[in-house]
Amino acid sequence: MAKKYLDFVSDEHLLKCIENLHNAYLRAKDNISKKTFYKNKVDTIKLIFDSNFNNVDEESVIETEILRQIDKSINNSIGTFHEEVLGGIEGYEIGELSGFDIKAIDNTLFADIKNKHNTMNSSSAESLFQKLARYADTYKEAKCYWVQILAKGSFNEKWFGEINGKEYSHSRVYKISGDQFYALLTGNQNAFYDLYTVLPKAISDYMNSIHDKNAKKENSALSEIQNETSETNRSIFDQITFENYGYYIGFDKL
Repeated sequence: MAKKYLDFVSDEHLLKCIENLHNAYLRAKDNISKKTFYKNKVDTIKLIFDSNFNNVDEESVIETEILRQIDKSINNSIGTFHEEVLGGIEGYEIGELSGFDIKAIDNTLFADIKNKHNTMNSSSAESLFQKLARYADTYKEAKCYWVQILAKGSFNEKWFGEINGKEYSHSRVYKISGDQFYALLTGNQNAFYDLYTVLPKAISDYMNSIHDKNAKKENSALSEIQNETSETNRSIFDQITFENYGYYIGFDKL
């Protein structure tokens, strides 16, 4: 049966990966209550500037700020999406809780996937190199990769150099960009590009398939704040400021 989306994973697998990511978005949205929104204190001074300098109303500014908080929790889920897609390629599997993200079933490849190139500090990089080197030492035929889905360049090269003041190198430890890793696992040089081009259609098909099946979950933070402003007659910004900084001198007057 011909595949509708990609030649390297089944249509059902890709749609399942999209479903899992969609559920992560829903959980993130559902988790943003007013209590969560206030957890790290809202910078209402910045919000005033955002509103006035960008000519955006208070409600839209708060919605944008809520989306920013949601985005923090989604970044890890995007990495998981790539792991799941790649794990559907014949001959490979995801690591679950095994310490690696992707491996070849015949143990000739192990990989740790990061969505962005700059998500690790030096200590994390050192720990990752040591982990990949251990896999390479244990499995003598294995090549081990630090995968950067969104990298500064397209590359597949030995990973060596100074980390935390120590020189690291291994004959079978590599770093590789997302496009080249997709190409490596699929044998298709355009595999990552192909994923990019089919996603809008695949996502649309998935969303149409669940239409009316699931109630749409939304964050409650803004609606909670709006309900309070209807009782206090404060603006949205004043309500947020009062609830976050009412103990500051003079702010009890809001």
